[in-house]
Amino acid sequence: MDNFLVLALTSILCASFLICIAFIKGASSKSLERASILEFSTCFVRSSSSSSYRLPPGPRPYPVIGNILELGSDPLLSITNLSKSYGPIMLLKLGTRTAIVISSPEIAREAFHKHDLDFSSRTFPDSARALDHHQVSVAWLPISPKWRALRRAGVTKVFSTLKLDSTQFLRQNKVEDLINHVREYSIKGEAIDLAEAFFNTVLNLVSNMLFSMDFSCHGSDKTQEYKKLVIGIVDENGRANVSDLFPFLSFLDPQGVRARLRGYYKKLYKLFDDILEERLCLRSSNMESKDYNDVLDSFLNLIQDNSSQLSRGDIIHFFMDLFVAGTDTTSSTLEWAMAELIRNPEKMIKARIELQQVLGNKSDTLKLEETTVSMLPYLQAVLKETLRLHPPAPFLVPHKAICDVELSGFLVPKNAQLLANVWAMGRDPGIWENPNSFVPERFLESEIGFKGNDFKFIPFGAGRRICPGLPLASRVLAFMLASLIYHFDWEVPNGLKTEDMDMSQTYGITLHKAQPLRAVPVKM
Repeated sequence: MDNFLVLALTSILCASFLICIAFIKGASSKSLERASILEFSTCFVRSSSSSSYRLPPGPRPYPVIGNILELGSDPLLSITNLSKSYGPIMLLKLGTRTAIVISSPEIAREAFHKHDLDFSSRTFPDSARALDHHQVSVAWLPISPKWRALRRAGVTKVFSTLKLDSTQFLRQNKVEDLINHVREYSIKGEAIDLAEAFFNTVLNLVSNMLFSMDFSCHGSDKTQEYKKLVIGIVDENGRANVSDLFPFLSFLDPQGVRARLRGYYKKLYKLFDDILEERLCLRSSNMESKDYNDVLDSFLNLIQDNSSQLSRGDIIHFFMDLFVAGTDTTSSTLEWAMAELIRNPEKMIKARIELQQVLGNKSDTLKLEETTVSMLPYLQAVLKETLRLHPPAPFLVPHKAICDVELSGFLVPKNAQLLANVWAMGRDPGIWENPNSFVPERFLESEIGFKGNDFKFIPFGAGRRICPGLPLASRVLAFMLASLIYHFDWEVPNGLKTEDMDMSQTYGITLHKAQPLRAVPVKM
């Protein structure tokens, strides 16, 4: 049975249960209104606004459940197909929530450039309330003094050019560990689980930047524990949840999503709190044998400053955001990039030739460096093409209208959720030639980048809520991909033909390859 059909039935049952309880207790009509019964009968009125603008078009909603059934088992594809019928700005009713879906560069520019402040707030999943994470998360906070303080701390102490340059050697070492690990499989002639290898490497990249320590060892039980935490958090945040459709049911947590996520968050919080406490003890005892000069040190200096707006808890929640989002989206994008190159071997050869032309003949002592990436336009084009076809967050992180907004001649009501379907824009034949084909060449001789300036290609978002980790992601993705292409050729296992590779996807908040990528590395 489709996930959203189950969700619809669950929604109706929960709502019916609450109504029955209200009547059994002799609830007054006023309390029933608070329980949102009247909301069911009014939330689908499409033309009651006093504004001269009308609401965007969209499919007619069913009572109570709205348009949930139209989403089917693949909401990303379903919403994209609905937009083809109703246009580049479309209204969906998801339970009692109003969602506005935009799927054209022109409307995206209007939303994130002209009305950037109007759409600067966030809607967040009910699961984000676990451990009160929504109140301190830079991803979910509205524009506020705390959000600005966290954003400023991230920009200056994690993602600045100076800081990234100073931590380049850490990433160099972790990528070298990856190459050595892949080489073991090459010697044995065995297929390697690249999804697993990428996750472990990115996990260590992030943990070394933050805390100067490895969190992962290939194949270890501890690595699996950390992976379970990250994947668990990502999966629960992306799960279809009745509490998101009917917020008044949130206190019930009918599917147990928030409870499970609270368990994951508590484990991650304790892990980071213990690391922070250990570092503080070293500082106070003057027994520290070395100057770490890592992100943790920078943030400890910040919270010990009496003028700082950030607390110890704020910093730990900030690290949780960096740890989860950075590890999941980066490793997934690398997996998609390698899958596309293996599936299109002529593109792999072209990227390798470019590397050889820049670096010369390969030798055992030659090492790639991050600075090399700027001299590799075709490799950059490969990454852009990967992000066009497989954006990490297909609808970006949801925005929320802080007031009534006129957008492309339609009314976006206050508090409506705004979803930018960048996945659909990346596959729109009206924007891209041969949109479903992997053609990195389309980005050569082009000024299109992924920094949010060209609205037909905004995989990391745009405006003031653009992904703050973009500077790090762009370095890591290019450097790791170049290293794997340069040192190894790649073959599909078990005699499978490249054109028969499984490229199906799964979608929650982020986009993943449904079947983990396995390939045989061949030493060059």
